Amino acid sequence: MISRLRRIMIALLGVLVVTLWLAPAVTAAEDGSSESESVASEEATPAALASPRETLRTFLGAMNDIKRGDRERLEDALATLDLSGINPLVRRERGESLAWQLLETMDRTRRVDLEKVPVDPPTGGWIFARYDQGVIRLQRDDDGRWLFDASSLRQLPAIYAAISKRQAVQGLESNDAYLPWEIRLQRMMPEVLRHKVFLLENWRWVALLLVITLGVLADWVVSFLLRRFMLRRLRAHEREYAGVQDRENRLRPLGLVVMAAVWWLGINAIGLPETALLILLVAVKALASIAAVWAAFRLVDILAAWLQAKAEASNNKLDDVLVPLIPRTLKIFVTVIGLVFIADNLNIDITGLLAGLGLGGLAFALAAKDMVQNLFGSITVLLDRTFTVGDWIVVGDVEGSVERMGFRSTRIRTFYNSLVTVPNSTFITADVDNMGERRYRRYKARFGLAYDTPPERIEAFCEALRELVRQHPYMRKDYFQVYLNDLGAHSLEVLVYVFWETPDWGTELQERHRFLLDCLRVARDLKVEYAFPTQTLYLREQAYQQPEPGDPPLQEAHERGRIAARQAVESSGGIGS
Repeated sequence: MISRLRRIMIALLGVLVVTLWLAPAVTAAEDGSSESESVASEEATPAALASPRETLRTFLGAMNDIKRGDRERLEDALATLDLSGINPLVRRERGESLAWQLLETMDRTRRVDLEKVPVDPPTGGWIFARYDQGVIRLQRDDDGRWLFDASSLRQLPAIYAAISKRQAVQGLESNDAYLPWEIRLQRMMPEVLRHKVFLLENWRWVALLLVITLGVLADWVVSFLLRRFMLRRLRAHEREYAGVQDRENRLRPLGLVVMAAVWWLGINAIGLPETALLILLVAVKALASIAAVWAAFRLVDILAAWLQAKAEASNNKLDDVLVPLIPRTLKIFVTVIGLVFIADNLNIDITGLLAGLGLGGLAFALAAKDMVQNLFGSITVLLDRTFTVGDWIVVGDVEGSVERMGFRSTRIRTFYNSLVTVPNSTFITADVDNMGERRYRRYKARFGLAYDTPPERIEAFCEALRELVRQHPYMRKDYFQVYLNDLGAHSLEVLVYVFWETPDWGTELQERHRFLLDCLRVARDLKVEYAFPTQTLYLREQAYQQPEPGDPPLQEAHERGRIAARQAVESSGGIGS
């Protein structure tokens, strides 16, 4: 417990250092932008702030509506306060606290009769009331708006502390259920805790210590429960989360998120002065933002491991392509949202940047033309299902198995084990030969038999090959050709034209190996000899001799040939068979 607290305090100290380093720059940027906006805009004074009477009417009406539960009127109430002297990083939080203190002070001073409030006072300001600790005054600013001036707001905490024990003026509307915790706590504190010994009142120091303790305890409890949850989950689903590293503490950042949330709520409830609020609240906001992004990254990793397990268990290859892309897309999305969240918490105006993206879109597209083409190429591959991970493809001079697909490029493992990275823009126009999408794998060959092989053995051999096709499980049964196809220069050529229905190249090689070995066994059993490319040379020394008188004439020779052909056809199955 102590070591965890030490690590948390060290991390918070680092965030504080970064916050103190960034706060002046952010404040200067905010002030500069507000000054430029005030100079550039020359809008008319709002009617709700056109006079002290209207400003009081707007403030009291908005705060009373908030007491009734209408939180949307808070912006109207804050518009009546001159918050220019408050740091932009805590302007809203501090403004809300001052608005409640102002209302409570006015309710304990006197009833406001709006008809007696001047519309156009002769002097530069209108004083609501004077106190020993200061004055509450409305004053006209450079834009013509009547606001509770910055001097009154600086004196307001001391004024409210002095009169907070008074009872509200009789007859005023009261609904303490919507009062902020700062007001409620300050009312409940005994007098001894309301004294200021060092920088803050004693009760605020006690409350701050309690908030820090509650945050650390919340972190410990949430981390413990998440660790137990992950252990039970891993026992029940070990296969799905096998790829998750540091699985027991994988959700640890969620504890930091809860701790930062407790600190955030607690610091707002205490109602610290501006300086303390600036340091602590901005540091806690930065810690919450970083912890939230960190936790989101951890959750994306767990989701990626679960999706990967589901993809491996399915036969669909499309999910093998989509699963690696989903975590990267989510992490980019989380990073962008995290940056926007941090910028919003630090009051950094990003609307100008977002508007500039529209104007600079063309320039960005031209500068990042290749990246955009690669992105569209990856989308084309996914939509058209050109190929998936594991497919054997041929793209230009590259041939191999798809190993990984990304947004920018595709990695292909060649058959000599090198890795080729092909930009996805290539697939928009290139011809992709997807060998992995073949339903059947064709095999065409000519088996050469020796010329002295008897016709009966050739018939038996061809029929034996056909039977092999029928018996092998992966071979196509409805279409194959095995016939004596040609009388070659060196052999009798038997055409073998068959197909395999195999899921991948490895199975194809295995089945081809079995088939060819069986062909050798069949030839051996039938005593059929495969021919070698040989030539027979006949040497004759004597001169050519005329036909002997016993040879039949030409017409008789034709008749003998026809008879021999009919007998051969009849022996092979008959005409038309």
